[in-house]
Amino acid sequence: MPNATDNNMIMKGVAYLHGVGVGDVGIDDISEAIRQPDHFIWLGLREPDADLLTTIQHTFGLHELAVEDARSAHQRPKLEEYGDSLFIVLHTASLENEGVAFGETHFFVGNHFLVTVRHGASMSHGKVRARCEAAPHQLAKGPGFALYAIMDFIVDNYVPVLDGLQTRFDSLESAIFTNHPSRETMEGLYQLKRELIRMQGVIIPVIDICNVLMHSREINIPKDVRLYFRDIADHVSRIDRAMEGMREMLIAAMQVHLTFETVRQNEVVKRLAGWGAILAIPTMLFSWYGMNFRHMPELEWVYSYPLVVGGVSIGSLLLYWRLRRAGWL
Repeated sequence: MPNATDNNMIMKGVAYLHGVGVGDVGIDDISEAIRQPDHFIWLGLREPDADLLTTIQHTFGLHELAVEDARSAHQRPKLEEYGDSLFIVLHTASLENEGVAFGETHFFVGNHFLVTVRHGASMSHGKVRARCEAAPHQLAKGPGFALYAIMDFIVDNYVPVLDGLQTRFDSLESAIFTNHPSRETMEGLYQLKRELIRMQGVIIPVIDICNVLMHSREINIPKDVRLYFRDIADHVSRIDRAMEGMREMLIAAMQVHLTFETVRQNEVVKRLAGWGAILAIPTMLFSWYGMNFRHMPELEWVYSYPLVVGGVSIGSLLLYWRLRRAGWL
């Protein structure tokens, strides 16, 4: 019997006959249940340790390379064939604290079993199992249909993530036009772009995986189940197009943000240049009178001081008026 630690890692194991559950199965019961004709086992694991995975490997006859990959939560999305079984990796995504949390779900698929291994941020498959059990005529198609149901569930959960990223983008876009450009806004745009690129890296391989499941003659997926994976591929394609559109808008928003910052800096430079021009008039005259020559006729004239001050003031005001009309001040 599995120990207490295993029980925390084993979400649920059920044996099915013609799409109808015939009872829960533990690790020690799987070997007997899987030998029953027309039965298949659906076993869900979460963060299993090495000992449990070794037990699963021996029970289902899994390839050691696939089991080694399942021990690590740092696999790329992929599909690999090992004899009469498949090893599939999909990445999961969910919104957490206005960010995107990523996880992985690994699948071992055989003629009479489906084993899922969840790592990191991922949602329970309880609802998927319940929906499949409510349609026994579909679940009677075997592990292939259960695989489709979970993959479809994972892809459906990409949509709320996309909506969350769109909401963040709308907020940042509004900040660009309603507030002055800021470092916080630019950092938010860059972080959003990085998450969007990672999301695209998560979903795009799903199309290739579905294409292999649809068209490969080496994989033991019933013909009437292969059509379901085309629906997943179409769904992923729509999500990818939406993300690509958001990415283009995001790049445009970053360019607009930089343009606004450049315009703001130009306005500052123009203002500084305008005030510099105004200050150039008194600077020139005061430097002239500061040369300390002995014979300067204006020094003896009683109206020299008020005339110079008045001339400087009038010249500065005229230049200020002209620059004001030109929009420099």
